[in-house]
Amino acid sequence: MSTPQAGDRVNNYLLEVLVGSGSFGQVWRARHHVFDERVAIKIPTDPQYVRNLRHEGVAVHGLRHPNIVRALDLDPYADPPYLIMEFVDGPSLRQVIDANPGGLPIPVVVEITSGLLSALGAAHQGGLIHRDVKPANILLEGVKDSGENLAEITRDAVRVADFGLGKAGGVTTASIMQSGSVLTEGGRSISGTLAYMSPEQKQGGDVDGRSDLYACGIILFELLTGERPSGTEMPSSVRDEVPAVMDQVFSRSYTRLDRRYPSAEAMLEALSAAGPDRAAGGPPPVPTVVGRTCPKCGRPVGGDDNFCIHCGWQLVAEVPRCPSCRGCIKRQDRFCISCGTGLESRVG
Repeated sequence: MSTPQAGDRVNNYLLEVLVGSGSFGQVWRARHHVFDERVAIKIPTDPQYVRNLRHEGVAVHGLRHPNIVRALDLDPYADPPYLIMEFVDGPSLRQVIDANPGGLPIPVVVEITSGLLSALGAAHQGGLIHRDVKPANILLEGVKDSGENLAEITRDAVRVADFGLGKAGGVTTASIMQSGSVLTEGGRSISGTLAYMSPEQKQGGDVDGRSDLYACGIILFELLTGERPSGTEMPSSVRDEVPAVMDQVFSRSYTRLDRRYPSAEAMLEALSAAGPDRAAGGPPPVPTVVGRTCPKCGRPVGGDDNFCIHCGWQLVAEVPRCPSCRGCIKRQDRFCISCGTGLESRVG
């Protein structure tokens, strides 16, 4: 297998700039040899990953969604083998987060997370689990690396890339840009990025779309605060202006499997409660709960619930919080379920 060089021709495209490389392959920016059209081309540099390149191309080619980087062409038998992808002219979310260590504006966080969840919802409906959702695999079309034009970002700018570790139709593919592979205690090999990996994935167990949502929770926390979650802290415990509904969305994604949102659509619906009219912080309008039903989705809620368990809508004007960890509590609680702090004499 020949080593690609700038100026080489792959199909109808001339390689211009190497934009990424890993243990198993490279990603190049390329230009059509006649038309002024740019693409990204994945090229494996190890023969054993040619088959995986084919799996990735076939899986992604079936996805048609504005928030997913499209596969345009594939030839695993060429020299070198290649997968041609849509070129996204913008930085990764990792670069933008690093350039804004205190967190991004909350309305922008809502837009980016909404685009991410829309992409994952479409992938999950198509039977594809990403399994390596992280800021480096999320691209932002038209955004400057430094994030100077953050206020202009909408969910339409979000492009989810690198489904190479994705699980589709019972076949697990390994990306040419693979983040890592480790062995579990039982000897099973798992792939992904440990910092964003769900507990069941770390243990080498079966995964479904909820595993991707766990990673989304970590990314949401990082977008809001500039750092990944630690222990039981909520985003608002790191950044005061984070609205309570964002804490709720985070806590229901960054939790054990059976307590997570059942789908990306459900998490997106809950996030919509923190849209432009709610994202600036401060108490939301006081909703009226009639007959113990949520005023937003109309489904039954508990009389002491702070949020609707179905859609995430905030049901009270002010959410009571633990004075120690700032976790959401109920007024009748004697102890905080997150940190164990006694509450009887400290919460009204």
